[in-house]
Amino acid sequence: MTVLALAAGFLALGLILRLPGRVLAAGLAALWLAALLASALLPEGGALRAAAGGDWRAWAAAGLVAGVVVLYRAGLGRLKARARPVPPAAKAPAPFSATELDRYARHIVLREVGGQGQKRLKAARVLVVGAGGLGSPALLYLAAAGVGTIGVIDDDDVSNSNLQRQIIHTDTRIGQPKVASAAVAMQALNPFVTVDTWQERLDEGRAAALFPAYDLILDGSDNFDTRYLVNRAAVAAGKPLVAAAITQWEGQIGLYHPAGGGPCYECLFPERPEPGLAPSCAEAGVIAPLPGVVGSMMALEAVKHLTGAGETLKGRLLIYDGLWGETRIIAAARRPGCAACGGPHAGGVLDSAGDGA
Repeated sequence: MTVLALAAGFLALGLILRLPGRVLAAGLAALWLAALLASALLPEGGALRAAAGGDWRAWAAAGLVAGVVVLYRAGLGRLKARARPVPPAAKAPAPFSATELDRYARHIVLREVGGQGQKRLKAARVLVVGAGGLGSPALLYLAAAGVGTIGVIDDDDVSNSNLQRQIIHTDTRIGQPKVASAAVAMQALNPFVTVDTWQERLDEGRAAALFPAYDLILDGSDNFDTRYLVNRAAVAAGKPLVAAAITQWEGQIGLYHPAGGGPCYECLFPERPEPGLAPSCAEAGVIAPLPGVVGSMMALEAVKHLTGAGETLKGRLLIYDGLWGETRIIAAARRPGCAACGGPHAGGVLDSAGDGA
């Protein structure tokens, strides 16, 4: 009891003086050793031996138990020190912000699109050739629909005569590059999309470099040279192509994808029409809303293709007559010996519309 009382007093004093733990442990160990030695070495019946407890075996057992506890705690401390803390699992970023969910709500509630379809749109990369009459509505609706990355290539500047039908541009941006003007309008409409621009005329080298980086190509160009170039580059890259053309009151649109089993543009139109049979908009004129109708159809075909909704125009050519309010669809197949895709099947129709300006 005397030794225990001394130990309790020493601990109390140490706590009052705020002695380090090592000092307290060393003091208790010294007191235990003194009690053990006194019990083992002093003569029996002596006062000091009696005060120390009289039996050294009790102190030896106590020391053994304390030693085991100390060793256990030391070993446990080393294991904890060596163990690397596991960082908390990082939460995957939400695919859409609250603002985006509200923005695309009318898509998400559509059974054919839904949340998964909207995710596909956000992950998609679409390249549009031409920021003119057809490109204007197509670009705006691709941006509005939430297509994640939209590329646009055009070498022209905005002119006053464009504004009758090229609705992506404004009077205040006359003289600016069309790609820059289009980018301003698209970012103003939807800041959640990325817009890539190239102010240059598309050639074979640029097409070969750009097309593989995109999931889908839209051709809104206004001349046959570019249409054939775009088609061959899309075939070479294995990319689907939505191509359209307009003149006066009439337009046409199709989805060309030989890698997906459909024909290419050149399967249907192996030769350009004779001069005068497909006049340009500058030569023959074009009613203002027509490019809006056909360009919006291009964006719709793009959204359907990217989300897997409905049936696209792959293997079909849609012809729209705005003057008489008529729409026709012509089945189309790959043409044997096509110079662009080498299609194995019979097919082909004649071109019935002019340029996409």
